Amino acid sequence: MSASTEAVTPRGGIMSAEMAEQPAVLRRILTEGAPRIREVAAAIAARNPRFVLLTARGTSDNAALYAKYLVEVLLGKPAGLTSMSTTTAYGAEPDLSDCLVVTVSQSGGSPDLVASTEAARKAGAITLSVTNNADSALAAVSEFHIDVLAGPEKALPATKTYTAELLALYLLVEGLRGGGGADAAGLPEYAEGILARQSEVAALAQRYRFAQRLVITSRGYGYPTAREAALKIMETSYIPAHPFSGADLLHGPLAMVDNVSPVIAVVPDGRGGEALQPVLERLRGRGADLMVVGQADQVAQASAGFAMPAGVPEEVQPILEILPLQLLAYEITMARGLDPDAPRALAKVTETH
Repeated sequence: MSASTEAVTPRGGIMSAEMAEQPAVLRRILTEGAPRIREVAAAIAARNPRFVLLTARGTSDNAALYAKYLVEVLLGKPAGLTSMSTTTAYGAEPDLSDCLVVTVSQSGGSPDLVASTEAARKAGAITLSVTNNADSALAAVSEFHIDVLAGPEKALPATKTYTAELLALYLLVEGLRGGGGADAAGLPEYAEGILARQSEVAALAQRYRFAQRLVITSRGYGYPTAREAALKIMETSYIPAHPFSGADLLHGPLAMVDNVSPVIAVVPDGRGGEALQPVLERLRGRGADLMVVGQADQVAQASAGFAMPAGVPEEVQPILEILPLQLLAYEITMARGLDPDAPRALAKVTETH
């Protein structure tokens, strides 16, 4: 085919297509991936790790934060996010005996993640990598590996790999406590319903087309969603987006919120949403331009919002809550005349040390 007749992907076409793949990816994990995840979880549970460390960068770091909540709430074990430079830059040699170290990476190719995992294994840890590449260097150096089965991701902003990581990590933690992950069964259908409402999100995006900055807040399981939404908006539209735990927002940063400062609140249906209510009251009291992603009654009390499906267990809500916010990042970027497929100065695999 000549260059003049080759199909040209429209601006934003790659990110749009990959967002649309997410229901199919979730189904693939639940059917093809779940047996392997249960097998890995059973093998790790038999060794009874005393605590869990999670290692990641960027979008995967937000997935790791979600896993931290799962481990602490569902397993009752202490969990933390590692500082990789302590081993890769400072040469620290921690004692990780009886510790589970989970490294989350879409590509599995970042040298610092590989080096950190090698150091953890040498220090006595049980090492598990969660990647979208079973043939990656990270998978090779890990004792256990889980493939999130998202398929090739070409757009620089990660979308389907993020929700795939979330579901894989949820099934892992469920497996560690002997559960079957039944609460995740309806996620593909819910995801389809949310993504079908893109026109609603496109209308919401017009509120932020000329925004100078955004504040995004949540609590509990919703906090990783707030962080990931901020990252997606910043890396695609270049609008500074500041994610805060609702508790942290009240300790100073609330001062930058006024009646012209847009705030997006992710309000989980459950204890996280209950804990966020005092923050929402303060925001409404300051006259903030408040958009809520949450249940219909919460949306009704805000300036605008996106109503989420009712009846979804709080532990798996983050897998759905990020979907309208991915769409929002996409629609804001398109409205600003930019290309969300290829943000400037970004690379798919970032090499740090």
